[in-house]
Amino acid sequence: MATASVSGGREMELWRRLGEVNDPELDEPVTEMGFVERAAVTSDGRVEIDFRLPTYWCSPNFAFLMLDGVRKALDQLSWAPAYRVKLHDHMFAEEVNRGMESGKTFGDIFAVLAEDQDLGALRETFAMKAFKRRQEAVLRGLRQHGLTDREILGMDLPAYDVARFEAGEAAKQKPRYRAALLERFPDRRADDPVFVTWEGQHIPADALSAHLAELRAVRINMEFNGALCRGLKQTRYKELDVVDGEPTLVDFIMDRVPARTAPIA
Repeated sequence: MATASVSGGREMELWRRLGEVNDPELDEPVTEMGFVERAAVTSDGRVEIDFRLPTYWCSPNFAFLMLDGVRKALDQLSWAPAYRVKLHDHMFAEEVNRGMESGKTFGDIFAVLAEDQDLGALRETFAMKAFKRRQEAVLRGLRQHGLTDREILGMDLPAYDVARFEAGEAAKQKPRYRAALLERFPDRRADDPVFVTWEGQHIPADALSAHLAELRAVRINMEFNGALCRGLKQTRYKELDVVDGEPTLVDFIMDRVPARTAPIA
């Protein structure tokens, strides 16, 4: 019984850690996107991961960022296991898997595949999009609750932390926006405004609507890419199950994608 309990606890920790790895372009967990095909803890504590992307030609840079995130997640597991990560059905799967088996790091493997691409700049671009998407969800949620634009833009971290949302997109993105804010601006004081631009500039109350329009464009682009990605994966692997409530490509074409908001409790 003790062995089963340990095994079950390790499985839960493994999936929790993998759930913290995001698709960099979509800002969605790779577990929710279905990219982790299998994650198992063997009887001797080793970890085996099978990873599959939606298309054969997915950008090697995107693949690197996700697989590097998986590696970091596995390195944080409490029992420090040996692990094997295998990429399936990708144009560089053979190079990646052969390199992993020979003990190379993801960085060593993708340094050749990425050629002269600036992965640091790519990471920052995706971080900026995630920051904006998360911020928009919370801003719209606060507006939905009835707060004025001046009240919203005057919020500091203590006020932000006590705000409570019902289940929905705003509730989901509230802690994620906080994390993105502090990662972007680690030296912020508790009484600094919570809502600023990616560049750290103050947002005037009379400019919030225009700011939200910019953020909405970022969200729509990310949601469209997400719908495309899910559709390609479902078609490629003949998957029939879809996430309830997720917009489809038809929804985007017909402009039937509603803003995701939820009131504060």
